[in-house]
Amino acid sequence: MTINVALAGAGAFGIKHLDAINLIDGVKVISLVGRERAKTEEIARKYGIPHVTTDLADSLKMKEVDAVILCTPTPMHAAQALACLVAGKHVQVEIPLCDRLTDGQAVVAAAQASGRIAMCGHTRRFNPSHQWVRQRIVTGEFNIQQMNVQTYFFRRTNMNALGQLRSWTDHLLWHHAAHTVDLFAYQTRSTIVKANAIQGPIHPTLGIAMDMSIQLAAENGAICTLSLSFNNDGPLGTFFRYIGDSGTYIARYDDLVNGKEEKIDVSQVAVSMNGIELQDREFLAAIREGREPNASVAQVLPCYEVLDRLDRQLTLDRGGAHG
Repeated sequence: MTINVALAGAGAFGIKHLDAINLIDGVKVISLVGRERAKTEEIARKYGIPHVTTDLADSLKMKEVDAVILCTPTPMHAAQALACLVAGKHVQVEIPLCDRLTDGQAVVAAAQASGRIAMCGHTRRFNPSHQWVRQRIVTGEFNIQQMNVQTYFFRRTNMNALGQLRSWTDHLLWHHAAHTVDLFAYQTRSTIVKANAIQGPIHPTLGIAMDMSIQLAAENGAICTLSLSFNNDGPLGTFFRYIGDSGTYIARYDDLVNGKEEKIDVSQVAVSMNGIELQDREFLAAIREGREPNASVAQVLPCYEVLDRLDRQLTLDRGGAHG
């Protein structure tokens, strides 16, 4: 059975998904949604996608579309995920699920009511580096004492990963912190019971904090320290240090080294070394098998409950600072 997919968001991350889907059998992108028609048509020609639109509703009306992958701006994620479910489509929405907890809760409720697969793109669950660590946690060979995470970008202007002007503003808390908050709970296999955040000054034109520090504690005693910045002028990306009872591991996307910077072979962990491809494979397999996927919207909702707590704390702190 071929699964026909509509992909919404023909930007930097949408292209990553198109490249990943090209590597997977039994799936075809038949509709591409983009903000700018000419650019979207150009990408559609490159990937052999027959239908192009600037309105997701057009794709949702297509009976032959089985599933939708949303790579659109963060503020659109929850509403578009709801629209997909209402239209009877399976949906994978890129991280973050939402930028308000109530919206995420609405998506989870709609997914449960629809009987459709609804998954969120928490890619760190799928990167071979983190899967390798996860396997050792599950077997009891490794237990996390601390995760130390750095998420660093240089975004003093509103640009995307391709250096193109964005139509929306990214967010350290609701987007980039979501990766680590979810991964910490997932890898420790424990509920986050304490969470604290502080942030730097609000950017005068972007309206967001450019620097942030987050501390987490899990019920099992593990802790996490997360530093985030849009002011960092290289090296860029997110780097995870796992400090455990039997070793130290540093994960840089799909690559893994030990505490002595000796490379660990993670090539046998999964069928690919591409976390996005593995994420898409899980979404498609869950559709075929009629099961809940890893990183279902229900599974990741606790992450957004923590982000909501942190957001409310930061809002109160700002009020106190200016009161």
